[in-house]
Amino acid sequence: MEPIVIKDLYDFHFLSGLQIGPDGKTAVFVEKTAIEEDNGYRSVLHLVRDNAIRPLTDFGKEGLFTWKDERTLYLFTVRSDKDKKRVEAGEVLTPVYQLPVDGGEAIRCGELYVNPFQVEKIEEDCYWMLATIRRDCPDFYSMDEENRRKVEKQVAEDKDYEVADETPFWFNGRGFTSYLRTALFIWKPSTNELKRVSAPAMDVADVVVLGDELIYCGSQWTTKPIYKSDVYAYNWKAGTHRTLREDHRFDISALTTFNGRLVAAMSDQEAYGLNQAPCLYWMDPQDGKETLLSESFSLGNSTGSDCRLGGGRAIKGGKKGVYFVQTLRNAAILCKCDEEGTISTLLGGEGSVDDFDICEETDCALVVRMTATTLQEVYGASLSEHDFTKLTCFHDDYLKTHYVAAPKKLVVPSCNDVIDGWVLLPENYDQSKKYPAILDIHGGPKTVYGEVFYHEMQVWASKGYVVFFCNPMGSDGRGDEFADIRGKYGTNDYQNIMDFTDAVLETYPEIDVHRVCVTGGSYGGFMTNWIVGHTNRFVCGATQRSISNWISFQGVSDIGEWFGSDQQAASFQTDLDKLWWHSPLRYVGQAETPLLFIHSDEDYRCPLEQ
Repeated sequence: MEPIVIKDLYDFHFLSGLQIGPDGKTAVFVEKTAIEEDNGYRSVLHLVRDNAIRPLTDFGKEGLFTWKDERTLYLFTVRSDKDKKRVEAGEVLTPVYQLPVDGGEAIRCGELYVNPFQVEKIEEDCYWMLATIRRDCPDFYSMDEENRRKVEKQVAEDKDYEVADETPFWFNGRGFTSYLRTALFIWKPSTNELKRVSAPAMDVADVVVLGDELIYCGSQWTTKPIYKSDVYAYNWKAGTHRTLREDHRFDISALTTFNGRLVAAMSDQEAYGLNQAPCLYWMDPQDGKETLLSESFSLGNSTGSDCRLGGGRAIKGGKKGVYFVQTLRNAAILCKCDEEGTISTLLGGEGSVDDFDICEETDCALVVRMTATTLQEVYGASLSEHDFTKLTCFHDDYLKTHYVAAPKKLVVPSCNDVIDGWVLLPENYDQSKKYPAILDIHGGPKTVYGEVFYHEMQVWASKGYVVFFCNPMGSDGRGDEFADIRGKYGTNDYQNIMDFTDAVLETYPEIDVHRVCVTGGSYGGFMTNWIVGHTNRFVCGATQRSISNWISFQGVSDIGEWFGSDQQAASFQTDLDKLWWHSPLRYVGQAETPLLFIHSDEDYRCPLEQ
């Protein structure tokens, strides 16, 4: 078998954006591949029909799309050289195309002067859209060309500096964000009419259609965000607004509908802070009052992997239930909640559901799924029978010729609980030999390692390392109490990791104890820094996008203002000494382990100064 190497990432296909069409039988998804020479990605669409897959586009820039009707898509992308030059010259421009799914060329049918990132149909010739605006110029999209050029010219003249009078002043993946907001629009394709619905300072988080209204949640803010959601309703036929609630009581993860009723996944964050898992609530669409539907669960997929790109759906309502992805222990599974609040599993087991869509009317379910030894593929099933079958084979040939280390689970007692972990062994593992090893620590901390494909770890195993990793306290999937390490970073979580390391070395005596390395990213970088300041048992370490100083983190990280104070139970205004106690930099005088720092200058979550 061939070893897995770094450049194999260019052979992988990243799948996302599953959307079942209006006929309930046809679907489209996005496939992305990394292109080394472009330092970017090729993105195309594929059609799913009658359990068969075929390419739908080949230009390489298609990503955002929505259904027009059973036979046509709207594409939002720059395809022509002329439009590319306009964008490169600084224009805010999104061309719109119609693409027939049964064959034929994409036809340009309009252009928008915003950059949307989500578009969904309300009814014939009416769509809602989320796009970024500036609160100090919220109606740029509706200006005439002369005034748009003036604004774009001013932006170009100011490009060498940023005015940072809001916090956060930058955000991961977006760059500097002062004055930027996510706005809700109504779009009518026949006339190319675009209308902003939300207020200029409103950051819209989620939207759902209920009757003649758009119900949307978010918060209005200037200078400093409000991290709880308000809820509003907009009647797109009458053009009227009303408020459901403005009490800033809940953080709303998602809005959906269940048989014509409004449902919200939300948390009051009172017991466990910002990491508290949401519950499902019925929400009265008239006054916004909530009634509990189900107890809390970890909504969405938090299983770590470096073989995903593009995200995926976390929740969707229907007439028979609310369907959602849940992280349970160390797997991301597909579930359903009925009107009694009972949660059942539609697709469980190890691995992860990375995206999904369902159609109750045609009894159809589609998922993008990954396991420990397989990369992302699309699977289809009867929604009622849950008999999922693999529909795509993007990675079959690759997996037939490459050694993939299967994780061996190890459950270890620690701190009056048990810790789940795994070990990857090199090919042809020989118990008569000695092996170097790598301890890898996940980010978050409220994420999980699980039995999913992790390219980085497989590369290490192919190079002859034993690789081991675990889910210490603070990890997701086991309830709020297990995940709650606020004010305790570097205590029980550190002990869990050390206990797991001891158990791995005992279980696999072939590991050379003098050649054990440690690495991790984000929270894993914090813990790598912490470890080398508290023990010399590792021969070397590599700390990636790490945290070393919680005091400065509060002021410079895009989430520092609220995450640091919440997770460390202190801020530099209230308890400087406690922040410093939890900072690995405090213990640098005790560190003797050779340590490689790997950081990125556009990482605003764990900024370069760390």
